[in-house]
Amino acid sequence: MAKNIIRVFRFKRKNIFLFTVGIVLAAVIINLYNIYAENRYIAALSWTVAGRIIVIDPGHGGIDPGAKGKNGGVEKEITLEVSKRLADLFTQAGAKVILTRQNDTDLSDPGSGSLLARKRQDLIRRVAMANERNADLFLSIHVNSFVSDPGQKGAQTFTQPGSVESKEISEVIQAELSSFLHNSKRKAKEVDYFTTRIARVPAVIVEIGFVSNPQEESAMVKPDYQSKIAWTIYSGVVKYYAQKAS
Repeated sequence: MAKNIIRVFRFKRKNIFLFTVGIVLAAVIINLYNIYAENRYIAALSWTVAGRIIVIDPGHGGIDPGAKGKNGGVEKEITLEVSKRLADLFTQAGAKVILTRQNDTDLSDPGSGSLLARKRQDLIRRVAMANERNADLFLSIHVNSFVSDPGQKGAQTFTQPGSVESKEISEVIQAELSSFLHNSKRKAKEVDYFTTRIARVPAVIVEIGFVSNPQEESAMVKPDYQSKIAWTIYSGVVKYYAQKAS
């Protein structure tokens, strides 16, 4: 009798294990299919950015490293890698893409004044690249930091108060960031930043994560994650223009 009970117990345990494995595999397959379907959907909408002028600004660079993480992550390096990937996506879709920098440099004149003065000159020249071309969109890519609270995490978009189109674009990008990165419930926010204030075209600042958060820092220096962030931002922009065209 005891042996029969043991056999039944083992049989049930085996069934439960197989059932659990089946559920996990099904969930993985469904998730992969959803990602595939979403990627196909975005690819089908890519015509909405064809011919548009998109200026992508990799935040900081040169004399200004930006925020730094405890494990070696540097904002100016992360933003450049993400921006290059983002530029490739827009270029492949037929957009006219301008990167404000393509290497570790800034746009200020050496010896032109204090660090603060050079930083201001650098920012003015970056935004001018969008203003002078009457760009459809100015995207400035940055990395956030909150050293006193390393638990802070998540990507977030920022726009100038009162800029209606900028806000609309930022909200769609924010929705994509929240959906694909699964790291934040943050909302698109209107803040008076110098770069967005002097922009005469739709402008969005995207803070892709917190370098002060060890987990996010570790992720943001990895090429695969940088590509994922770039795709997510691209997806948001494409969806915005698709909604506008419908």
